[in-house]
Formats: sequence, C-alpha cells, structure tokens
Amino acid sequence: MKLRVVQWSVGNVGRRSIIAIHANPHLELVGCYVRGADKAGQDAGVLAGIGPIGIVAGSDVEALLALKPDCVSYNGLWASPEDFCRILERGVNIVTTSAFVTGHSLGAEARERIQAACRRGNSSIFGSGIHPGFSSLISLVATGICDRIENVSLLESVDATGYASKETWESCGFGSPIGTPGLEEVLRKGSAVFADGIHLAGEVLKIRFDEIAFRAEFSAAVEDCDFGFMQIAKGCVAGVNAGWHGIVNGKSVVELRYRWKMGARVEPDYPLHQGYVVNVRGRPNVEFTLKHSMPHGEVAHTPEEGMQMNLITTALPAINAIPAVCAAPTGIRTYADLPLISGAGFVVS
Repeated sequence: MKLRVVQWSVGNVGRRSIIAIHANPHLELVGCYVRGADKAGQDAGVLAGIGPIGIVAGSDVEALLALKPDCVSYNGLWASPEDFCRILERGVNIVTTSAFVTGHSLGAEARERIQAACRRGNSSIFGSGIHPGFSSLISLVATGICDRIENVSLLESVDATGYASKETWESCGFGSPIGTPGLEEVLRKGSAVFADGIHLAGEVLKIRFDEIAFRAEFSAAVEDCDFGFMQIAKGCVAGVNAGWHGIVNGKSVVELRYRWKMGARVEPDYPLHQGYVVNVRGRPNVEFTLKHSMPHGEVAHTPEEGMQMNLITTALPAINAIPAVCAAPTGIRTYADLPLISGAGFVVS
C-alpha cells in the first residue's frame, strides 16, 4: 500500500519533492499546500514543471489534514514550530528540509512543544537535507572504521551562485557591507541549524560537549555583481567561511563548516572543493569528498540548471526517509534512530 503524502510549499526544494513523490511507486501525492494566491488553484505538477498530475494546490490546512495523509513533506524556507505542532498533533508524520535536524536550534521551549505534539498525535518528525543532514550522516559513518577519534570535520565548500533564494542569502549576511555591526550574529542566527548537526554528532558518538561555538570570516565582492535574483555591490559580503564547533576540554572535536562563495571574485579568496569534504583525524585518518554532478549525457548550461542537482540532494534525503519515519516511534527522530535509508523506488532498468 502506498504511503499518502501532502507536499507543504512549492519553492526551489518543494518542486523537486513533488517530482520525487510523484515518481516513487511507494508514495502517493494526495495534496499540496501553498501560501500565495498566485499558486493556489494550480495543479501541483504544473507548479513543479512536470505537467498536470491531478492534485490541485491550496491553502486550506484543515482540508489537507482531512485527507488523512501518512506524512507531510515540509519544505518551507524556515522551520515553523506552530506548523509542525498543528500537523503532528493530528497524527500526521513530518519529513522536513526546513532548517530542522534535532530541533535544538529552535530553543528548548519550542523543541518540547514539538515533542509534546508528537506524543498527542502518536507521530514523528525527521529533518534532513544535504548539509546538515545527509552529509552529517556520512561523516559519522566514516568514524566506524576508527579505533581512535580526535576530530571529525565536515566542510561544505561550494559556489552558491546558482541558488536563487535572496531571502536565504540575506539571512546569512550576503549583500551587507563588510564591517556591518552585528554581521557575525546575523550569520550565526541564519545558520543555527548547523548546531543541530553538532548535537546529532554528540548523540551518535556518545560525547557531551562543554560548549558549541560559532566562528566566521567574511569575504567581499571585488566588483558589483548581478545574479538576477539579487545584486551584491562591491565591498559587500559575497563569501563566508564559517562553522560550528563542538568543544571538549578546550578542543574542537566535531566541526560542521561551510565555505560559500557567490560570483567569481571575492577578497579574501579561498579555494572551493565543490563538494562535501569529510576529514576524520584519528587512527586511521579518513578523508574523502562527496560530489554530485549532472547525469551522464546531460549538460548544465546555466548555474541555475546545475543547481537542480543540489536541490535534488536537498529534497531526497527527506523524501527517501518517509517510509522509515512513518514506521518510527513517536517523537523527534534523527539518523541515530532510523534504519538504513536508500533510494528504493528510484532504480531504473
């Protein structure tokens, strides 16, 4: 029997979720939530760019919950404890890419409200994405071949030019003049979900951190840049090299970092690996870089086309987890709780 899924929001990631749910023989898209009047009443498949699929998008939450879905695929830009609780207490599970992994970054009160909603509805919620999320999983799996671990480091190192989300980038300080007061705090708040990844690592590795610290460096555009969806003036933030650190006895034991750059030239500049660099320092040392690319025979003609691969890798860790999440015990669930998650349903022959 197929699992019934409601899609929540149809933005960059939401479109890829609709495509994936519709293509997976184990899932059935039964509804689609949108906020904007410009999208309400349209076919979800049309909004996702795949043509009509017979599911009309709407903004009536109660009508969507009345469909009795097994799960909501929640792809709002940010985590919403209010939305989460409303869905969960109705007995509907959630998979989300909306800045949620363990819920610690939302604060203790909001996290407990979500846990209580899960208990009332006998439901569960799981958050992932590519980073943090799936990338955290692979870095922690890499420690499984070590008999001593001194440091686990995960770095997302990418050209972010093709990710057309002005709100996301402005929430991380992009476009602000270098030296703007409070700039580091803006980035800290905008990337707080990465601290969830530190909490996840602590749970998996059975360590308690003395503190979770944030560190950041900013780079400026050396010329005016127009990316279509936003502009960054010369001298304003167009690159960041930052991250979160789990500290034990004054040493950084776990690191989740990101190195993002928009445009060809920033100062100070730094190399990009165009992937996710895992380093486990210990015995033995373990190092590898996870990269993804266009399918064989396909070419990305623009940064936006190439970014579709990033959107897929953001959406699919959550979509592929739907069966496991629907079968999971009540509460906030992480990779520490779920069985092996694969791309079952997407194998082609």
